[in-house]
Amino acid sequence: MPKLVQKSGYVRAVKAGGYMKYIATREGVEKLEANRSSEPEIYMRYIATRPRAERHGDHGLFSSAESVDLGAAMEELNEHEGNVWTIIYSLRREDAARLGFDNAAVWRDLLMAHQPDLADAMKIPADLLHWYAAFHDEGEHPHIHMMVWSDDPKRGFLTKRGIELMRSKLTNAIFRDELLNLYQRKDVSYKDLTYAAQDAMKKLIDEMRSGLCDSPDVALKMSELAGRLESVKGKKQYGYLKKPLKELVDSIVDELAKVPEVAQCYEVWNKLRDELESYYHEKTRERLPLSQQKEFRSIKNMVIREAERVRLGEHTFEDEGMEDEPDAGGTWDQDYLSCKEILFNWDSHPEDKRIAVRMLERLWEERQMPEAARLLGCLYRDGIHLYEDWEKAELWLTRAAEMNDAPVMYSLARLMSFQRRMDEAAVWLERSAALGNQYAAYQLGKLCLLGNGVPKDTDRAVEYLTDAAEQGSPFAQYLLGKLYLDGKDVPRDVEAAQYWLGRSADQGDQYARFLLEQSQAHPNLLSAVLLSATRLLHHMGRIFQQNSAPPSNPVGLRADRKLRQRIREKKIAMGYKPDDHEEYQGPTMSM
Repeated sequence: MPKLVQKSGYVRAVKAGGYMKYIATREGVEKLEANRSSEPEIYMRYIATRPRAERHGDHGLFSSAESVDLGAAMEELNEHEGNVWTIIYSLRREDAARLGFDNAAVWRDLLMAHQPDLADAMKIPADLLHWYAAFHDEGEHPHIHMMVWSDDPKRGFLTKRGIELMRSKLTNAIFRDELLNLYQRKDVSYKDLTYAAQDAMKKLIDEMRSGLCDSPDVALKMSELAGRLESVKGKKQYGYLKKPLKELVDSIVDELAKVPEVAQCYEVWNKLRDELESYYHEKTRERLPLSQQKEFRSIKNMVIREAERVRLGEHTFEDEGMEDEPDAGGTWDQDYLSCKEILFNWDSHPEDKRIAVRMLERLWEERQMPEAARLLGCLYRDGIHLYEDWEKAELWLTRAAEMNDAPVMYSLARLMSFQRRMDEAAVWLERSAALGNQYAAYQLGKLCLLGNGVPKDTDRAVEYLTDAAEQGSPFAQYLLGKLYLDGKDVPRDVEAAQYWLGRSADQGDQYARFLLEQSQAHPNLLSAVLLSATRLLHHMGRIFQQNSAPPSNPVGLRADRKLRQRIREKKIAMGYKPDDHEEYQGPTMSM
């Protein structure tokens, strides 16, 4: 890849050292009498008069002035009491010839255009900046030598960041057109690559987020971590843990990385990053264990959080996919069914939907149809097909619930739970459960276990869960099975656990089937421990999903605002309108 080489140093006005002696007396250099000349002065004469320096009269020195008097410049330098920085910029012969940087005039124009950048990089006020340079048409690497100083000896210094900034500015200017073309081509390749990687990862991520993880090693280590967290004081976060516990957390993450879906996804992710790095850097990217990869460090606190759940015996329910509001039945009224069809058809015209809403309102006003009120309430509650309006939702749901409709009572309770009005929600759940609604009974069982909106009462929770389970709720059956399996909140009853887990598994609940199998293989482990690897797998899927999208600036590259401005100016010069914003927005890079 084309490259600008930069070498930087400085000469002290008082102490020159061996370096100045070397450059002043090296083979092929015109030697000067060591009368009153200081070493910076010798260096200036060296770069101006050495063999192959492009000369303007009797020397090759140039600056921002139209012409340079070598004697006057050396006298000026001889009187300077501060540091003088020496900089060399070098190109390969073929690059210099191709780009036109094989003569002093082009280099002078470049340096004059970037005087403000040079002053900024060296922390020298622009009006105090002095510089001289000479172009040397040397072999395979034509180059320039520069001398830079500040009129105020106390101003100016050059850091590694400043050196890189100077090189970046000049590189972007020298290779501007070639870099633009290169970045455009690489941006297309970058997008193609990331899209292909995303497609490959999507299936694996979906499997991670919905699948089950049978990893005895993770389960055993999570049980150990939960026990050791008992003695941890203060914040239970990765950064606050002592080294042995951090190592245990890391080992859990790396064990999780062996799960096939995770291992395959991490391999695809690594290949993507390797390829992108190769576009912009010559150095091979180091592949790290998953536990040491910064993009995935949030999984460590998730490991700790899950272990803490195990330690505290927190309940989890694994019922995210529950359909607890089945379509309201009980009527074949054609007006009602027509309204539903219009409202649930995404292609329906907005005016038709407004007419359907008015029709549902009339069905309530004229016939007191609870299904119509429930549908209106749910649509306003969830913001589906209508704008979300919880006040209107509660109005319609309350009207129907007061007609002793159990499903509507449950829908109203859900609305109140969204608003954190758990006491009121529990009242409607109890009324709905009393009328035989299994979903209400299941939710009440959960609330009694947690003490949320109702007093914490395990016996009452079991009653509600048993009622829902006997009505066929697979989620209540699964939760009852977990309670009897662990024996923490109720007496341990393996037979009852297997019965309820079996009934839930027969209805297709994958968690129930998983616990049945795992509890037989590991009878001494709690269900929370057996499920911990699965929960971590789901967390990992979410993290991979967050990291599968292509970053706006690949490989951490920053867009150069001034380069984009120069590109825009060039496009205007080529005939584009000043307000034409269709300019290249891809990554720019400093070489």
